[in-house]
Parts: sequence; C-alpha cells; structure tokens
Amino acid sequence: MLNRSELKLLSLKVKLNQSLRHEAEMEQKGVQLDQETFSCSICLDLLKDPVAIPCGHSYCMSCIKTHWDGEDEKNIHSCPQCRQTFTPRPVLVKNTMLAVLVEQLKKTGLGAAAADHCYAGAEDVACDFCTGRKLKAVKSCLVCLASYCDKHLEHHYNVAPLKKHKLVDPSEKLQENVCSRHDEVMKMFCRTDHQCICYLCPVDEHKGHDTVSSAVERTERQTELEVSRQKIQQRIKDKQKDMKVLQQEAEAISRCADEAVEKNHKILTELIQLLEERRRDVEQQIRSKEKTEVSRVKELESKLEQEITELRRKDAEIDKLSHTHDHNQFLLQYPSVSQLREDPDSSHIHVRPQSYFEDVMTAVSELRDKLQLSLTEEWTNISLSITQTQVLLELEPQTRAGFLQYSRQITLDPNTVNERLSLSEENKRGTCISQTQSYPDHPDRFSQWFQVLSRESLTGRCYWEVEWRGGGVYVAVVYKDIKRKTSSYECVFGSNDKSWALYCNNSPEFYHNRVQSSVPGPVSSRIGVYLDHTAGILSFYSISETMTLIHRVQTTFTQPLYAGLRLRYVGSTAHFLKLH
Repeated sequence: MLNRSELKLLSLKVKLNQSLRHEAEMEQKGVQLDQETFSCSICLDLLKDPVAIPCGHSYCMSCIKTHWDGEDEKNIHSCPQCRQTFTPRPVLVKNTMLAVLVEQLKKTGLGAAAADHCYAGAEDVACDFCTGRKLKAVKSCLVCLASYCDKHLEHHYNVAPLKKHKLVDPSEKLQENVCSRHDEVMKMFCRTDHQCICYLCPVDEHKGHDTVSSAVERTERQTELEVSRQKIQQRIKDKQKDMKVLQQEAEAISRCADEAVEKNHKILTELIQLLEERRRDVEQQIRSKEKTEVSRVKELESKLEQEITELRRKDAEIDKLSHTHDHNQFLLQYPSVSQLREDPDSSHIHVRPQSYFEDVMTAVSELRDKLQLSLTEEWTNISLSITQTQVLLELEPQTRAGFLQYSRQITLDPNTVNERLSLSEENKRGTCISQTQSYPDHPDRFSQWFQVLSRESLTGRCYWEVEWRGGGVYVAVVYKDIKRKTSSYECVFGSNDKSWALYCNNSPEFYHNRVQSSVPGPVSSRIGVYLDHTAGILSFYSISETMTLIHRVQTTFTQPLYAGLRLRYVGSTAHFLKLH
C-alpha cells in the first residue's frame, strides 16, 4: 500500500505529465505546418536559397546540388523524396516567391525557432512530451521515468517537489529501472540474487535476502572498480617498459649488424679475387638474419602495443562506468566491465646482453689468416655463426622445473559439461558415466559430444598436467567460440580449426581440423601441456621419470584458448593435477 505522501507525489506526476503533453500539443499545432512546409527534407532546416525541381519538390540550392553531385557518375539525377529521375541534370533557379515567404517566417520568429530546434534523430533520445516531430531530450528523470527537452524540463527547475528528482543524461533504458513484477522504480539491490529490485520485492520473492540500497551497493562496487583500474594502469606501465626494452634491442641488433658488415668488408676486401663472392654471401646472410631478428622484436612490440590499446580501452570503459549517474545502469554493466582477462604475460621481456655477430667477425679474421687453404673449411663455420645469432626473448623450458614456473591451476566449467560427464574433486576431474545427468540448460553446454571446457582462459605462457585413465581420452585446447549444440564435427575437439587435441590411447594420435598426425607411443598416463600463446607454440609431453616430447604445434593463435577434455568410453576419466 502507498502512503499518503507517495500518493500525493504520484498524483502530482500524473498532473504534470498531462500538463506537459497538453502544452506540447498546443505548441506543435501552432507552428508545425509552417515549419514542415518550408523545411528542406535533406537538411531538415528552413529553406536557404530555395529551388523547385521539375517534379515540384523544393530544396535548399546547396543541398540538392550536393545530392546531385554524388549522382553525376551515373548521369541520372533523382528527387530525394519521390525518386523521379531527370536526364540531363536540371538547371537550378532560385524560387523568388518561396524565398520571400521563408524570409517572412524568419521575421515572425517561427523560422528562428525552427532553426534553433534540435530535432531527435534515429540515434538520439527523444523528448517524451513533444508531439509530432520530437526534439532531442537533454535530461532523463529517474523518478518520472521520462526524458525531457529544454522546454519541457523547466518544471523540474521551477516546481519545488520536482527539484528533488534525480536528473541524468538522456537514457533510452529508463524502463529497465522499473520492476516488471510490481511496476515500481527499483532503488534497492539484492546481493543474494545479484539483481536490482524495488521496495516491494523483499516482501515476496526476495524475502529474507541480503538487500541494500542501490546507492550503497554502487559505492562498494565503485571502490572495487578503482582497484581494477589501478591494476590496468600498472599493466600499461609494465608493458610500456617491455616495449622500451624491445626498441633498444632492435637498435642494438641493427648497430651490431652495421659494425659486422663494416669489419667484414674491411677484412675480406684484402682477398678480393678469391673472397669477393664469399664476402657478398656473408653480407647477405647477416642482413637477412638482421631482418629476421628485428622482425621478431617488432612483432613482439606490435603485440604489446595491441595489449596496451586493449587495456586503455578497458580503462576508458571503467572510467565511463565510474561516472555513470544511474546506479542501476552502473550495477547492470558492472559485471562485464569490471571483469579483467588474465594478463597474457605478466612477466617482463628479458634480453640477454650480447654483441651481435661478434662470432662472425672472429671467424672472418681467422679466414683471412688461413687464406685459400682455410676458405672452404671455414665457410661452414661462418654461415653457422650467422644462423645461430638470435635475440633470446622467449625460449621453451628444458626441464620440468622450468615448465612448472608457468603452471596454471585448471578447473572445469560446469556450464559447458556434457550431461554424460560427471565432475568431481572441486571440478578438476571429469568422468564418463552411463547415466544422463540433469544439468540445467545453458547455451555453453556441449549437447551431443562428451566434452567440457575449463573456466580459465589461457594466454601468455602456461603449463598444466592431466592424468587419464580408461582410454579414449582427448586432451585439448580450444577457442571459446567453438560450436556447442550440433552433432556435426564443428563441435568435436580436433575436428575443426578451433581446436587441437591429443588422443590418449594405446595408439595415440593428434588431431586438428580433421587432420590426423602420427604420434610416437605409447604415452604415459600423465600428459604435460605447454602453451606459449604469443609465440604460437603448443607442446604435449609424456610425463614419467622424464619428460618426452610427444607432439609440437607451431601456429598463430588468434584468440584466448581454453583447456578441454573429451571422454569417449564409460568409466574413462581425466584429472587436472595440482602442481607445485
């Protein structure tokens, strides 16, 4: 039941809305004919230098000229309203009588009003109280749940009870602030169900829940949002430092390459007749290696720039959300805006200082001393020295301890698991069972194939291990946008371009995009998976007393990856191990 003050306020709102609509209708009836009759349908303003074209419609001279200029290539000119075509292009002559009428309208003040009015377009929020052709809204009221142009907003500045209303920037989502159950404005937030509610909701469906005002919840979430923003800004700083390291490294490579070329030229020109051909070959290889190494550095630099751009975009979204006046809109958008993806590579770029191509120069000097007898023998050493020159940016670990420094804890996502798979051990183990499970319907769930994905997205460098039993187990990495609901191969791990899968059985195999690759077997019951997302490396290892490489993929990953399992036989199981 509404109390007396709420009834009084409701009555005032109804009367205000009726008054505003009546005023708007009277105002529009007085001027609508003149404004629309003498307006250009292209610019929607009063006619300027009016001209009439052969079909009878009138436009501003500059507007119709611009329109026809765009049609000159077709050599057919049309009327923007009736689409009648004219060939050749009509000659435009100012309509003197129409121009006089427009000038008279301007003198009466109606023309100025029409020019000053800012009408709402398709992407604008329109005033709810304008009739006929609506003006842009300048404010929306969270109490009245209506949007107002400047004229119709005056009551909120002049009427005492309305001055207390909350005005925000124009919004098309005002009705989202109304409770669909009680038709009341939602000013509270249910923490139990994480949704906005009205003051009547705690009486029934949210009875006994943890509820607070939207303003209080907004304040707490705002604080968390600031923490997220600080993390983003710190990531930007870290990646800018990495970019600086890469830029310096590229300069060092080029500088050393220049020095190597110069010294090489000085030494080998002493043996021009015998060594001229070899000199050119050395220079070509050095330059080629320089280009390759600089290219690698630039590629990493480019990826860092992309990550910084994405972080800045996320920062801008958080900043924009932080200044949103509408608490409910803030809370509705908070989950998606505040969520931060795992940093692709929290480690910094480390480059081992070295003087590039120094070994090349040593080999060339020795070649000069040994002259003809050494030329054929030492040429192989020169070429090998150039080939081995590289920037030590990202090397795959060589020991299990090295892999473990990139270990990731993997948990399986219940929203993706097929109904014939059972999850256990805190969602780290999946088991294929004979009975169908009654999981709730979810768009991410695999409906046909016995598969499941991880909760965690995988970027940067990651390592995890899977222990399997029973045979018929696929250990996979998958893009999130893989199909879920069809029985076709578009859903099967390893049978499309969105997944890579190692089939663990007596005769192991590797699959990608329905292409089968042979794998040396047998494989142990524990599989190690190493992913370097940036470098495009995916490696599978058989883990026993030693680590044995089973299969390695070198490609370009275009999206974050997710760990996946596919189990073919009842009783087969796979467990993501906790690594230390």
